[in-house]
Amino acid sequence: MPTLSKARDLSVDWPAELYDTLKAASVGVMSYVPDAGHSTLIKLFGADRDVVTNVLTTEEEGIAIAAGSWLGGKRSVLLMQSSGVGNCINMLSLPVQARFPLMMLVTMRGEWAEFNPWQIPMGQATQAALVAIGVTVFRAETSSDLIETVAQAATMAFEADQQIAVLIGQRLLGKKKW
Repeated sequence: MPTLSKARDLSVDWPAELYDTLKAASVGVMSYVPDAGHSTLIKLFGADRDVVTNVLTTEEEGIAIAAGSWLGGKRSVLLMQSSGVGNCINMLSLPVQARFPLMMLVTMRGEWAEFNPWQIPMGQATQAALVAIGVTVFRAETSSDLIETVAQAATMAFEADQQIAVLIGQRLLGKKKW
């Protein structure tokens, strides 16, 4: 399949470049709780007949799917919002203790131009909570940083059996409009 991003401006169309990066890392399963920050990536994976997509009712289901996918010979990515990280803390002991590869892309809330005060506490605690349970955390604030970070995170997850979360800064996602 040809890459989708050859003629695109990365600063405008980073989700397509991110899709290409994950496909180059042989990701064949994508699980998610619907999120506006991941909407383009969700659509791209949803249109890809070579990728199994799973809509989750809660984020920790994605941890179990990632473990099962790896045992079945597939690489997976879990997409979630920072508020969902709090739902996953206990379940994250599975890949951490069993050393299953885990690749999570987390769109941040509670930061840049946040309008919803309920998002702020978990947004502030996301990185510390992940680190406390044993997940390696990387953060991207620009589109070029995101693509490079995800490529390296995929190598660490899938080649070195690491549990990795890439936090996508809210400023990169833009101000939410309701």
